[in-house]
Amino acid sequence: MQLPLSTLLATVLLTGTGFAQELNLYSSRNYETDERLYSDFTDATGITINRIEGNADELIARMQAEGRNSPADVFVTVDTSRLQRAADAGLLQPVDSAVLEARIPANLQDDENQWFGFSQRARIIFYNTETVENPPRTYADLADPAYEGLVCIRSSTNTYNQTLLAAIIEHEGEAAATQWAAGVVRNFARSPQGGDTDQIRGVASGECGIAVSNSYYFARALRREVEGVSDSIDTIGWIFPDQGGNGAHMNPSGAGVAAFAPNRDAAVMFLEYLASDQAQAYYSAGNDEYPVVEGVELAPSVAALGPFEADTVNLSDVADNIPTAQAIFNTVGWP
Repeated sequence: MQLPLSTLLATVLLTGTGFAQELNLYSSRNYETDERLYSDFTDATGITINRIEGNADELIARMQAEGRNSPADVFVTVDTSRLQRAADAGLLQPVDSAVLEARIPANLQDDENQWFGFSQRARIIFYNTETVENPPRTYADLADPAYEGLVCIRSSTNTYNQTLLAAIIEHEGEAAATQWAAGVVRNFARSPQGGDTDQIRGVASGECGIAVSNSYYFARALRREVEGVSDSIDTIGWIFPDQGGNGAHMNPSGAGVAAFAPNRDAAVMFLEYLASDQAQAYYSAGNDEYPVVEGVELAPSVAALGPFEADTVNLSDVADNIPTAQAIFNTVGWP
C-alpha cells in the first residue's frame, strides 16, 4: 500500500480548520539528518513541529513529572527498551490505525499498539580481515573459547546489548543466555568502553579482532569520512549472524503517541507519515538505516552491506525480557 505525502495533505484538508496546527515531539533521535523528516511533514500538512530533544530516560522522567499536563504528543526513541519503559509507565496510548497496521510488520508493533518501529539497524559482527581467518558466524560463536581475548563490545548498560541478550533469552532460554554472556565476558579483548563506532575503530586499529556494532555506524563510514574507520575500511569484514537460523538481531527506532497528547490527531498523522514511502526512504538515505516497510529502496551505503535474513522475533516479547537480561549481565560480571 503506497502512502504518498499527498494523502496526508488531503487528510488535513478533510478535517477542516479545527485541526491542530502544531505537534510537540519528545525525541531522543538526535540526528541532524532527521530535519528533512520534520520539514517534509510540515510542508505537506502545515503542522509546525516543536521539539524537545534529550536522553530517552530523561524524557521519560520529564513526561512522568508533567503528568496529565504534559504537552508531549509523540515520544520518539532509538530502541525497544525505552519505548516499552514508556508504555509500562503509562506514558503512551494505543493507536488504532489501518495505515500503520498495513505497513508496519507485526513483530515491530507493540502488542497493545502503543508503539511502532519505523526504522531498523542490524546488530552484526565485524572482524579484522588481516588477523582473524575464521570469524564467528553466529552470536553463539562470540562465546567460543577460540576467540578468547579478541571480542570488543559495549557495556551492559547499552540498550542495543540489552535487547540482543533479551532476544537470546526469547530464543534459547535464560540458562543458555547466561552461559553465552559469561562466555563473551571471558573473550573480552578489553573492558567495554565507548560507543559502537569505537568498537569498529578497535577492529581497524587491531586492538580488537572482533567487534559487535549496529550496521548503520559502519554504513555511515562507507558514505562519508568517519575518523578511524574510513581510512581502514579494506581491513574490516562483516558478518550478518545466524543466517539460516534465527537471523540477524534488529534494533528498531520507533515512536508512540503520548498518553495525554493535546494534539492526538496530529500525532497519529505524524506516525502514519513516518510509514510513508518518502519518510521510509529518508531513514535509509539520511541515516543509513533499514526501512521497515517492504519494497522501499535502500541507500547505496546500506545496500553495500548485502542481503541478509533478519530476526523476526516479536519485539514486545523481547522488551519483556529486558529486566532479566540486565540481571544476567550483572550475574556474569559484564560491566
